[in-house]
Amino acid sequence: MRKIVLGMMALAGLGVASAHAADKVTLQLKWVTQAQFAGYYVAKDKGFYKDAGLDVTIKPGGPDVAPPQVLAGGGADVVVDWMPSALATREKGVPLVNIAQPFKRSGMMLTCRAETGIKTPADLKDRTLGVWFYGNEYPFLSWMSKLGIKTDGSKGGVKVLKQGFNVDPLLQKQADCVSTMTYNEYWQVIDGGIPADKLVVFKYEDQGVATMEDGLYVMEDKLKDPAFVDRMAKFVAASMKGWAWAREHSKEAAKIVLDNDASGAQTEKHQMRMMDEINKLTEGSNGKLDKADYERTVKTLMGGGSDPVITKVPVGATTDVVIDKALAMK
Repeated sequence: MRKIVLGMMALAGLGVASAHAADKVTLQLKWVTQAQFAGYYVAKDKGFYKDAGLDVTIKPGGPDVAPPQVLAGGGADVVVDWMPSALATREKGVPLVNIAQPFKRSGMMLTCRAETGIKTPADLKDRTLGVWFYGNEYPFLSWMSKLGIKTDGSKGGVKVLKQGFNVDPLLQKQADCVSTMTYNEYWQVIDGGIPADKLVVFKYEDQGVATMEDGLYVMEDKLKDPAFVDRMAKFVAASMKGWAWAREHSKEAAKIVLDNDASGAQTEKHQMRMMDEINKLTEGSNGKLDKADYERTVKTLMGGGSDPVITKVPVGATTDVVIDKALAMK
């Protein structure tokens, strides 16, 4: 009897050990908790990470959080970042590598008040434009370079207003145009009292300068470790499952995001609207970075002018080793 009891205790011990054997992964988001990151919150809420043997911690971002710095400092295993920021950071000596690309399309726009008379990109000359920084300025600078428009405020150029992460400069008429995303700030303008028919919008996709946005990045040296690659493959596979679920259950996904918003700053109306727009950007992506999308981004960032975002074609900035392994897990 004693042997049986001891055997049962041993098995129980193994069960406890197994329960604690989940691989830990820390994800640093680019911005605060919102539907832009719904796939990750869904994957955690629905147990997709747990089923993959992962214990995932999701760290919200904010205006004072730079994902590449967090990654380089060891504060995360993987981060969400825009490719312009990641490639610029890599050229400066921090070797970020794209391991997956959940977002297929860009949601970035420049939104202008129609009353300013701005109708085409050529009309932007001698205007005041609100621009986000902290790595978000690179697509804008590339676009201006392509147009041959200086950004130093000189005649024939544009005056750049360092825009906070809101649309106040447009609402208060401090700027003729401001940076917006299809899924977020554009709707803040609408809610701020300016109807769609009083706005002129320039989508970066339509201007031929769209660059890849929310991708997953890790430090290059980490990829030398097979165990890390395996862990990331499981993470990417479960995350893409979360994104697929979010597209199929938009309202429920938005509610999951709200449940994870510790700040309580988000509203149900805004998050559901955002979720619908985000789904348009992830649709068609299986997580694998399209070579043509990558090459277009690099070309845009290197394009024209005396001050390109990056000065040479990156080497080793992307890898398929993780995503190929993730796709094989299906």
